[in-house]
Amino acid sequence: MFAQKVFKAMADTKVFNIHRVKHFLVFISCLLGLQISAQQFSRSAVLSDLEYLRSSLEATHFDLYAYTSKKAFEENYSEVRKQIKSDSLTLLEVINLFQRVVSRANNAHTRIVFPVQPYIAYAESGGRVFPLEVAIENGKALVRKNWSTNASIPIGAELKAINGMPIDEVFREIYPQISAERLYFKNAQLEGFTLPRFYWQVFGEQQEFQVEIVHNGRHSTQELKAIKAMEEFEMKRDDILKRDRDLVYPSNSTAYLRPGEFGGEEDLYRQFIDSAFADIHAKMPDNLIIDLRNNPGGDDAFSDYLVSYIADKPFKWASRFQLKTNDILKEHVRQTKDTTEAYWKSVLAHKSGAVYEFDFGYHEPQPQDKRYNGRVYVLVNRHSYSQAAVTASQIQDYGFGQIVGEETAEFPNLYASIFSYKLPETGINVDVSKGKIQRVSGTDNKMGVIPDIRIKDHLLDENDEVLDGLLKQIENKF
Repeated sequence: MFAQKVFKAMADTKVFNIHRVKHFLVFISCLLGLQISAQQFSRSAVLSDLEYLRSSLEATHFDLYAYTSKKAFEENYSEVRKQIKSDSLTLLEVINLFQRVVSRANNAHTRIVFPVQPYIAYAESGGRVFPLEVAIENGKALVRKNWSTNASIPIGAELKAINGMPIDEVFREIYPQISAERLYFKNAQLEGFTLPRFYWQVFGEQQEFQVEIVHNGRHSTQELKAIKAMEEFEMKRDDILKRDRDLVYPSNSTAYLRPGEFGGEEDLYRQFIDSAFADIHAKMPDNLIIDLRNNPGGDDAFSDYLVSYIADKPFKWASRFQLKTNDILKEHVRQTKDTTEAYWKSVLAHKSGAVYEFDFGYHEPQPQDKRYNGRVYVLVNRHSYSQAAVTASQIQDYGFGQIVGEETAEFPNLYASIFSYKLPETGINVDVSKGKIQRVSGTDNKMGVIPDIRIKDHLLDENDEVLDGLLKQIENKF
């Protein structure tokens, strides 16, 4: 599990970016080599972990059946169990099977992550992947990136089929590997983590592809060769998710702040926010745009510090926060957390299986001479995840700013507050939602954050329709 640990640790740091991922992939694959791809598990071990997975999910999840029925979950579990026939299974095969069980909970924060270790070993050994990335717009899979040598497939062309399989059917085969509350969210993850990776995971290595394309109303069939996963894909592309931080001024009257992910070193994050708002205060722009698009989320301690600079009254990040404690969580807390902290102390104090509320209290806004008092706009899109969606809803519900862009794929009412544990036989890591977060307004309509100003965010080009559209509206309005 070394690769996944390091990958997660890097993802949680402020300086994480695609270039470091590329160097990391090369470095870590040298350590893992063929050991990962050759790893095998007996049928009895896999069945044992499968049963433990089912029982532990019921014990640890805040409400495993919030988005699925117990009957549907059990039927899916039985179907997966029937598929375990071989006397020996690879790590990739086991992950693929277990993901299908976990994803049936339809909860994005309850998951087994993409099989990083097998993929790294595959990529570094010269493995090849499908060469097209897609954006899913209006129910259509549109080519977003073409990494192949076939230049006749333009960006924006509709991908209709791969190797004779309609693209909707391809996606249906992939969806069970993705944990999410709804199809819109699954599609966003498929966009973000990319079709080439998921296609490899589900369909395995292929050297050639026949694809059906529609462009400008004309249908065509194109031949594509697979590309090298490492050199021709991972080392060239940029991720949709952005973690970097920035402050610029598109005009004298407007500041644009991208706070980055809500994670990493908190002291460094606070230093950036402090310096950013000191500069904004000095320049006194009439408008402040906070960009939470393509944001992976993180921790409320980070987002609340940002909000303290635009708040004009004490605020909370949720109207209600509930936890469910259990034996597995308690052992996790004893081993990894400061048990003198009130939050973790509460986990140990309650009886296993108990559901209880924990009140984080109110946060105070920054002093009047520090906080921003102009018009605030917050940009969101379908890739505003987790705490980014919660923060946008928080700002909207308190009236601290207007939300601009498209509906978030993730709900602001979250079954989240993840903790992780390992399956005893295979060592596969499971993320599970131990808590429930209710947005400030209390509204729970099974929808994402709905913008006050809707502007469609297209992923097919380098144009920034949301930011440019808002700036135009600001200019025309004021």
